[in-house]
Amino acid sequence: TMGRMAKLIGRHQPDVLAGIESRGFLIAAPLALTLGLGFIMVRKKGKLPGRTIRHEYALEYGTDTVEVQHDAIHKGDRVVVLDDLLATGGTLNAATELLRKMGAEVVGAACLIELAFLNGRAKLSIPFDSLVVYDQ
Repeated sequence: TMGRMAKLIGRHQPDVLAGIESRGFLIAAPLALTLGLGFIMVRKKGKLPGRTIRHEYALEYGTDTVEVQHDAIHKGDRVVVLDDLLATGGTLNAATELLRKMGAEVVGAACLIELAFLNGRAKLSIPFDSLVVYDQ
């Protein structure tokens, strides 16, 4: 799995891999180590130490907030966002918007599993890959 993910994301030539809380950490951290890249965490509000940059986004039933440490990204860093699952695309899209707000060039995203019947891919403005796709 890690070998296939490394091939998918390697073509984007990232500087940093961003893992979305929390199962995205299990993908992004070992890939970053294997590829010699930086790793950052995109977390829910209030879970990171120190100063953070926040992005609030709409859910079907309210709002949520994601955060990154304020100094985790440098302007122009090429970032690939990783998570375990793409469902509606809301969290992955919010992470992308947050990283762009911080000056990153978000060049792609990938997940292990995509629930295609929820149309999350359509909400994304970046190249996206998944290893397994469920249509129903």
